[in-house]
Amino acid sequence: MSEYSDKELLDLFKELEKRNYAFSLIVRKYQEKLYWHIRKIVVRHDDTDDILQNTFIKVWKGLEGFREDSKLYTWLYRIATNESLTFLKQQKTKYLLPIVDYENQLKDTLESDLYFNGDEIQRNLQKAILDLPEKQRIVFNLKYFEEMKYDDMAEVLNTSVGALKASYHHAVKKIEKYFKED
Repeated sequence: MSEYSDKELLDLFKELEKRNYAFSLIVRKYQEKLYWHIRKIVVRHDDTDDILQNTFIKVWKGLEGFREDSKLYTWLYRIATNESLTFLKQQKTKYLLPIVDYENQLKDTLESDLYFNGDEIQRNLQKAILDLPEKQRIVFNLKYFEEMKYDDMAEVLNTSVGALKASYHHAVKKIEKYFKED
């Protein structure tokens, strides 16, 4: 399969008889990237799979009306991010947990995660990231792991580049402090 550009995929999707094929190509192109983006937010593999599925359902429903005001990939990341944050909010409400308790629960999940295959340094980095406030955690993950540009992050998170740079800077400082104290 040759790699289609996002523009080519969107053009293909506009052709009714090729819509399903185009959507399957979009899923193939972005499934793994979105999986790891979601996974860094919600931690648990099973929850990530569910959220990824919900993300692609929303993409399917919204793709016909996609106006191309933003890039396809930033639109996909925005949907995945919103689905992840909605899930976390529902979990906190469902279990009536204060935010700190829920984040501690995520750290415990990381410790017992059968799907985590990193070394001790990677595990400690993930714990440090889980100590960050939600917004800083997402900004750090997008910048550090996804290597996303600030302009694209601004589209995904609907905020300013300046705010993102500040969040990333604060996140890095907190992670450095975590490792100095560890």
